[in-house]
Amino acid sequence: MPRRLIRPRRWTPPSVTDPGPTAPLTVLGRLPTGGHGPEDVVFDPAGRVIAGVGDGRIVRLDPATGERTVLADTGGRPLGLHARADGGVLVCDHDKGLLEVRPDGTVTTLVETPFPSNVVESRDGTVWFTSSSLRWDLANHLGDVFEHSCTGRLLRRDPDGTVTTVLDDLKFANGLVLAPDESHLLFAETAGYRIRRHWLTGPAAGTTDVLAENLAGFPDNMYLGSDGLLWVAIVAPRNPLLDRLLPLPGLLRVLVWNLPEAVRPRAAIVAWVMAFDLDGKLVHDLRATDGSYGFVTAVAEHDGTVVLGSLIEDDVAVVTLESPRR
Repeated sequence: MPRRLIRPRRWTPPSVTDPGPTAPLTVLGRLPTGGHGPEDVVFDPAGRVIAGVGDGRIVRLDPATGERTVLADTGGRPLGLHARADGGVLVCDHDKGLLEVRPDGTVTTLVETPFPSNVVESRDGTVWFTSSSLRWDLANHLGDVFEHSCTGRLLRRDPDGTVTTVLDDLKFANGLVLAPDESHLLFAETAGYRIRRHWLTGPAAGTTDVLAENLAGFPDNMYLGSDGLLWVAIVAPRNPLLDRLLPLPGLLRVLVWNLPEAVRPRAAIVAWVMAFDLDGKLVHDLRATDGSYGFVTAVAEHDGTVVLGSLIEDDVAVVTLESPRR
């Protein structure tokens, strides 16, 4: 199959520093989704897990019993989710845009936009969401990483339906969290190895700074746990060859991108999540390389229960939460 010509942008990533895990990641059990690829996982107010699978269904899973309920079918590819208090769900659907799933299962399109990734809603009904790339789709998302297109965006949908681009030129915008006091947003730049903070209120309103940077892996979906921590899925470790290629002239990346897939740089399959306090201090770094789960794109915590989602797995994983070693 012919590969798409990339338009590389040069970027010099910081040298990776990795202090290692604070504790192992141990899979306690699995919650079958009845499908494949639960890319995001969130908890509803009752402590049940909401996930979207590759065939378009939004499912609700009871961690205690494993009971599965289909809430809706978007007809597309669900990615990021936000569980509303009334039982509805906001869905970033790769194929359909930003969607609203009502408690009765009715699906409505709120915004048509390419590659919506993650979504949160404020108390006044303002919806914030990210878009990962204007040039690449989910099936070819690694093209954006190779190209370093910086076409990710943070967007706002007001209650009257007005949509505004708040930030652009983002390095594959992904996971999104609203602070408990709604003073700021936290968003992941997967291809920038960092988590940034955009202030909504106070003297810094309208400005953006960094919460955590130079991560040793690619941050994906994020979730604010009941423990007050920012939980971050690390989809894969950084690739040393890719880091060496990014600062170099673009022709080299074009050549590598057009190599057979078997010899191009690719993600290592690990299970990896991190958790930070809202000042950016690392609290948990949990990892497993035993093949029990892999390619973690989402993590969520509720009352001590931690669950994982993945693009390559069929089930949602339930993991232990051990005290940090350091």
